[in-house]
Amino acid sequence: MICYRKGSLNQVRRLLLVTILLPAFHLLSFAQVAGDEDKNMFNQAKERDQIAMNEAREGWWSESMKTHDQRIQWWRDAKFGMFVHWGIYSSPAGEWKGKVVQGYAEHLMRKEKLSRAEYIELAHQFNPVKFNAEEWILNAKKAGMNYFIITAKHHDGFALWDSKVSDFDIKDQTPFSRDPLAELAAAAKKHGVNFGFYYSHAFDWEHPDAPGNDWEYQNPGGDKLLGGATWFDNHPEWLPKAVKYVDEKAIPQIKELIRNYHPDILWFDTPHKLPLSENIRILKAIRETDPKIVVNGRLARSASGNFGDYINTGDRPAEFRSTDGDWEAIPTTNESYGYSKHDNSHKSAKFFIQLLAKASSRGGNLLTNIGPKGDGSLDKKDKRILDSISSWISRYPESIYGTNRTALPIPAWGVVTEKPNKLYLHVFNWPVDGRLLVGGLKNKVTKAYLLADRTQKSLPAKRLGEADITIKVPMKSPDAADAVVVLEIDGPTQAEPVRRLSSKGITNRLLAFDADLHGNGFGFGDGKTNRYFVDGWKSTDQYLSWKFKILEPARYKLIVKYLGAASAGSYEVSVGRLKKELTVSAKNDGVISQEAGRISLQPGKHELTIKPISIKGGELMKLLEVQLVPVN
Repeated sequence: MICYRKGSLNQVRRLLLVTILLPAFHLLSFAQVAGDEDKNMFNQAKERDQIAMNEAREGWWSESMKTHDQRIQWWRDAKFGMFVHWGIYSSPAGEWKGKVVQGYAEHLMRKEKLSRAEYIELAHQFNPVKFNAEEWILNAKKAGMNYFIITAKHHDGFALWDSKVSDFDIKDQTPFSRDPLAELAAAAKKHGVNFGFYYSHAFDWEHPDAPGNDWEYQNPGGDKLLGGATWFDNHPEWLPKAVKYVDEKAIPQIKELIRNYHPDILWFDTPHKLPLSENIRILKAIRETDPKIVVNGRLARSASGNFGDYINTGDRPAEFRSTDGDWEAIPTTNESYGYSKHDNSHKSAKFFIQLLAKASSRGGNLLTNIGPKGDGSLDKKDKRILDSISSWISRYPESIYGTNRTALPIPAWGVVTEKPNKLYLHVFNWPVDGRLLVGGLKNKVTKAYLLADRTQKSLPAKRLGEADITIKVPMKSPDAADAVVVLEIDGPTQAEPVRRLSSKGITNRLLAFDADLHGNGFGFGDGKTNRYFVDGWKSTDQYLSWKFKILEPARYKLIVKYLGAASAGSYEVSVGRLKKELTVSAKNDGVISQEAGRISLQPGKHELTIKPISIKGGELMKLLEVQLVPVN
């Protein structure tokens, strides 16, 4: 299949010309000509992207965004969805020929370098006789998930429907004679759940022209990184192959899914494996086929903007940055998206309940993934998580659905969601003294009560100043995962944005994600466990700060948590009368917790700063958070 690589043949011809026809002293000048040709091709590639962006923004895309709010309203209301990774890879379940395959189970074909023929043999064994579409949809709905997305085609290129575009599909290659997508679409419609598909538009490991498969077809964009992640800029001569794949498979199959199943949403991934012009072309085809479909933010995006209906943040998050506009995060129950029988790293239901509240408090959606087994049944561990979420959501639905992000500062005990004239206090860390501090609230509280209390018995509220209130709550939390206290207030939220610290019982976490950044060049981690850091900390002109307020005298132990750098530097922690110089640990084996001392603080406003003193090597450290732990 190398015949498609027109540029490679051109390079061979140039080499023959040099070695046969030109004297040796012309080699340097020829290299310059070849370099100029590559530079021209690079410029043409960038020009192509710019033309596609201009055409979209000046025409069809701008027109489509006039109905954006109507198109996405159901998604905004939904708040919570189920993501399902299921396919041929679900049967081997993270194992191949007796060997455990580490990482994402759905990447089996790539990790084990399976040929198309070998994968077809695996498909011949895929017979999910326990698949029950109604059971899947009802489990999602019971857990409070209002939309459902399944992998119609993942990176392996295998279609879970009877595709007329390719025979690499469930109808032609498996003994399973049913259409699982049609059954899921029907069950979703029956039970009032919005429905859609994940389609891998950029990766396709079975196709001889698509990016990703560098073991069978020597295509760019794979683990060998032929041309790198942006191969189309460095080697635009390879682009005709990818364009052929988009024309002959990706766009026709996407249109097939739309026309056959009428999805509410389409979900895409890995857009960097195709040039922006191709991604925009795919989006245009979707809009022309059905302008009402919601499209996520991983189809077409560039440094200058996102062409999707909302923004996607990182995979498998533990913490969130504040993000403007509509956004969505995609955690999964363990560390793999597809089912892996060897991955038992499942998080607790409490983790997902709190993550849902965190996302809602910052204006985002949560699309939580499970990986059903190859026989079509749900993993018991996933089922237990879903059942526990169901139990919680049945008691607290109004604290999530229909809520918005709040203007109140981040509390030490949890997060806050709000509706007009109502605040929902999601208390993860129950106050040990029975007094819940609501800092920054200037409104009058007309009533306070526990959301789980059907009688709505009033809880005493006491104002401590212009912008602080304490609520007297029971000494024991009514819910270990997330107990919700409702405050009814006298109008739109009026807030003082400075956060309040707890002075007893609760560890105060100042996340790097929430710091004020001073200086240029900072970046951020993706929010996964132990990856909610700032990076790019390479200059002594850069520093971080957090402003906060305490209401009574308090004493704290300060702990700085970070990932160490290969070469250590030093930094200063400053708050109140404390100024402590610390050396960054050179260890590179996980999270480092470094005590910075103890400090007594008086009531009032304070600022904590972390400033570099010296940076030895490329980066100071990857700071995760500063903890202020109350001590006696």
